Amino acid sequence: MSIRPTVRYFDRTTAPHLTTLVLLAGVAAMSLNVFLPSLPSMAAYFGVDYAVMQLSLSLYLATTALLQLFVGPISDRFGRRPVMLAAAIIFTLACAGSLLAPNYSIFLACRLVQAVVASGFVLSRAAVRDMVPQDQAASMIGYVQMGMAMVPMIAPVIGGLLDSAFGWQASFMMMMLSGAAMCVVVYFDMGETTTSRATSMTAQFRQYPDLLTSQRFWGYCLAAGFASGAFFAYLGGAPYIGTTFFKMDAATLGLYFGAPALGYMAGNFFSGRYAVRYGVNRMVIAGALTSTLGMAALALLELAGLSGPVLFFGLMIFVGLGNGLLSPSANAGMLSVRPKLAGSAAGLGGSFLIGVGAALSALAGFLLDPETGPMPLILLMLLTSLASYLCILWVIRRENQIKGA
Repeated sequence: MSIRPTVRYFDRTTAPHLTTLVLLAGVAAMSLNVFLPSLPSMAAYFGVDYAVMQLSLSLYLATTALLQLFVGPISDRFGRRPVMLAAAIIFTLACAGSLLAPNYSIFLACRLVQAVVASGFVLSRAAVRDMVPQDQAASMIGYVQMGMAMVPMIAPVIGGLLDSAFGWQASFMMMMLSGAAMCVVVYFDMGETTTSRATSMTAQFRQYPDLLTSQRFWGYCLAAGFASGAFFAYLGGAPYIGTTFFKMDAATLGLYFGAPALGYMAGNFFSGRYAVRYGVNRMVIAGALTSTLGMAALALLELAGLSGPVLFFGLMIFVGLGNGLLSPSANAGMLSVRPKLAGSAAGLGGSFLIGVGAALSALAGFLLDPETGPMPLILLMLLTSLASYLCILWVIRRENQIKGA
C-alpha cells in the first residue's frame, strides 16, 4: 500500500483530492448545525414548541446513526464513489423538499432524508484508510477534519445572519446549493479507492461480528463516542442557553456558537502534525484530558457564580480542541482493527458515535428549563469527557494484554 497515493485533481482514475474529502465531510457538518441559530424562529414559523423543533436535530442524528450501519457495508461491496454520488443527489433533493414543505411534518420528513449526507463522514474516512496505513491515516484524517472544522465554525454565524436577513429558509437554500456542488465534485474527482470487495451484501454483514467482538474496536468507539457526545450535547443545549439565559438574538448566538470549532480546527492541526510521531493512543488521551479539564473549570466557575456568555462559550473551545486531538486518532484506530473492513468499521463506528450524540443531544434538551441555568449541560459534558478518558485507558490495557500474551 502506497503511503502517498497518486492524486490528480478532477481525474476519476486516481484517488480523490484532499479538498474533495474535506468537501464531503464539510457539507455533512454544515447540514448538522447551520440552521441551529434559526431553531426559535423555525418553531414560531411552523407553530410548534422549541422542544418539538429540536427534533430536527436529535431525530436527524438518530437517522444518521441508522443509515451509517448500511453505508459502510454497501460501500465495501459496491465502492465508495457510487454510494457517495447517490447520497449527494438525494441530499440535494431533500433540501429542496424542506424549502417547499407546507407544514412541520413534511419538513421533518425531508430533514430526516437529508441525513443521507452523513455518508460523507463515513466515506471520507474509509477512503483515507483505503489509501494509507493507520498512523498516516490519523494524520490525514486530522488534516481533512481541520479543513472541515472551518465549516461548523462559520456555518452557524452565516446561518444566524441569513436568518436575520432573509429568514430560516436561506440556510436550507445554502445547503441545497452546497449539495449540488458536491454532486459535481464527486462525479468528476472521486476515483474509487477500495480494491477488495465482498461477494455479496450477506457476506459483508456476516463480517460485522469480527468488529463487534473486538475490545479494541469498542474501546476506540466509546472513547470517540463519549467525546463527540459532549459536543452533541452542546449542540442540543447551547441554543436554548443562549436564547433563554443569555438573551441572545440569532445573529449573536450564531457568532458565539461557533467557538468550539476554533478549538476543533486547532486540535485537528495538531493531530495532522503529531499523530505519526506520538501514535493514536497518546493523541486520544491528550484530547480526552483537554475536554475534561475545560469542563471542570467551567463547572467551578458556574458554581462560583462567575459564568456568563463569554466564559461559557469561551471554555467550550476546550471541548472543540479535545475533540480535534482525539477524533482523528480514535477513528484511525477503529478503522485499523480490521483494515479489510474499513468501510464497515467507519459505518458501524460512525453510527455508534451519532447514536450516542443523538441521545445526549436529546438529554441536554430534556435537562434544561428556565429554572436550571447552564449547570446540567456543563455537568453532562464533564461526565462524558471523563468517560472518554477512561475508555482509551481500557484500549491501552487491552493492547498491553495482547502484546504480553
